[in-house]
Amino acid sequence: MAAKDDLYSKIIPRTNRQQRTGTVKHGSSLDILLSMGFPKARAQKALASTGGRSVQAACDWLFSHVDDPFLDDPLPREYVLYLRPTGPLAQKLSDYWQQSKQMCGKNKAHNIFPHITLCQFFMCEDNKLDALCEALQTTVTHWKEKFPNPLPLELYTSCNFIGLFVKEECAEALKKFASDFAAGAALKTEVQVEPHKKQLHVTLAYHFQASHLPTLEKLAQNIDINLGCDWVAAIFSRDIRYVNHENLQVLYPYLPQNDDELELVPGDFIFMSQVEQTNASEGWIFGTSLATGCSGLLPENYVAKADECGTWVFHGSYSLLNTSSSATFSLGDGVLERRQQEGQGLGETASLTIICQPMQQPLRVSPDCGPKKRCLFVCRHGERMDVVFGKYWLSQCFDAKGRYVRTNLNMLPSLPQRSGGYREFEKDAPITVFGCTQARLVGEALFETNTVVDFVYCSPSLRCVQTAHNILKGLKQENKDKIRVEPGLFEWTKWVSGNTLPVWTSPAELTSENISVDTTYRPHIPVSKLAVSESFDTYMSRSFQVTKDILSECESKGNNILIVAHASSLEACTRQLQGLTPRNSKDFVQLVRKIPYLGFCCCEELGDSGLWQLIDPPILPLTHGPTGGFNWRETLLQE
Repeated sequence: MAAKDDLYSKIIPRTNRQQRTGTVKHGSSLDILLSMGFPKARAQKALASTGGRSVQAACDWLFSHVDDPFLDDPLPREYVLYLRPTGPLAQKLSDYWQQSKQMCGKNKAHNIFPHITLCQFFMCEDNKLDALCEALQTTVTHWKEKFPNPLPLELYTSCNFIGLFVKEECAEALKKFASDFAAGAALKTEVQVEPHKKQLHVTLAYHFQASHLPTLEKLAQNIDINLGCDWVAAIFSRDIRYVNHENLQVLYPYLPQNDDELELVPGDFIFMSQVEQTNASEGWIFGTSLATGCSGLLPENYVAKADECGTWVFHGSYSLLNTSSSATFSLGDGVLERRQQEGQGLGETASLTIICQPMQQPLRVSPDCGPKKRCLFVCRHGERMDVVFGKYWLSQCFDAKGRYVRTNLNMLPSLPQRSGGYREFEKDAPITVFGCTQARLVGEALFETNTVVDFVYCSPSLRCVQTAHNILKGLKQENKDKIRVEPGLFEWTKWVSGNTLPVWTSPAELTSENISVDTTYRPHIPVSKLAVSESFDTYMSRSFQVTKDILSECESKGNNILIVAHASSLEACTRQLQGLTPRNSKDFVQLVRKIPYLGFCCCEELGDSGLWQLIDPPILPLTHGPTGGFNWRETLLQE
């Protein structure tokens, strides 16, 4: 068999394998795999690892795992039985999952999809899996007429937990159902299943910050627990070797440069153990691929944290209220959620795979389709001259008479005239040629997605005004929209060197440079109200207040507002809009350092609730180097 494995690995590269249509129509999946020459233990492991989805899936799994050192390991998998909602209630729970994550960041509940736990995790050998599923089907058939319908739920809230609890009389019936399954499993397979003894419930949120409780509770109260719902009993499994590992998902492809490195394919999952990190150098981690079973070192910034259930395998589900056949295919939580949103029940058959699934596309904001929602875009300025050319950049491009001389292609051909002379650029630097290009790329991307910007506000810093001007150029709106220069959007004044604020270019001077500025605009916070070396709390309050004033000023529904300011603005202008309290200054500074030039985020208004939520921007991220692009979810939602 080793020779055959080697042949398969040469014919079908594991990173470029395509789906093939199966032609075999007779015999069980196991029989077909055995007739192909696979050893029985390997065939059973492949079927268990793919949820018995198809012979083709099992073959692909075996081909991918030819170099897996544990391919012949007899360890059983761990299984669990959940009760999962479908229908209108499931959609409401999915909405809650998304809104709570976007508004308050990820909490422990987000690691697993909505469910009621019916038993503890238990082990089952690969050769007993079919009998285990038969035991569940038999139990469901017996209970179809006895299952509580509707299943009564009630909301419970504490300081660190929110959930929907099954009322006691019906909870006892569910526990009896789990006990019957455990008895059937023991009879058919000798597998020991321990029914869940604690109160049965659907967890909505837990292990969250105390400041998030009001927002999470308000969202939970909006769930109509009386909505129609079919409940399905579903079996999931996981590889017992990686239970205590952290799940990561591959974002970017990587080809190994050394023998001890791991090949990365986008969409694959990586299991990482903290114990194995001792020999990894900074910026690298040691992990094992779900797709291949191979282990090695990989660059840390090529992966991101994934949900706990992202690597679980789905083995089948049975409706407790309606007649429905079981589905036996492997689903990651991302695929599972997408099928629910598309209106497909768990009882339907499909051919899906969690390996190399396409990355989620960003939300498109179009004024021409669907109900209009009000969006606030916040963007950092482009690359600045003083950072690229250093503290003494003025001496490189101004002669003794104060005349500007371009000495590098990344310097702008000309700079605005300053009433106080060129020394005013020291505290108010312009952007570079590349900074203009970055901004124009963002504007062009907004234009391509049919995103209309109705109002543009920006910090008085020249770099922000120039960035806004070039974004509007890319949007083809530079002659339509006038930029409203708002001093209240300036960054934390503690970061300004010296004891004075910059002298900013006046609206009149900007207009003379053909930058479309609204010279009639009256700022909400004039320059005279800005204090040097303000406290962190003052800066956050100022940013929140001016953002609210801007939103109030543009109060008609459906208007999109763009704020172009500083890296800190992406956090300072959006966090409290979501009903969240500001971070402490130390965490805030660490977060701001991760936001690159033209870092971009989007907030959407939640109806008439007075709250806003962060959503995917209408454009793709802009990557500035090999270290990976800006991901607003990993930055603005981290705690």
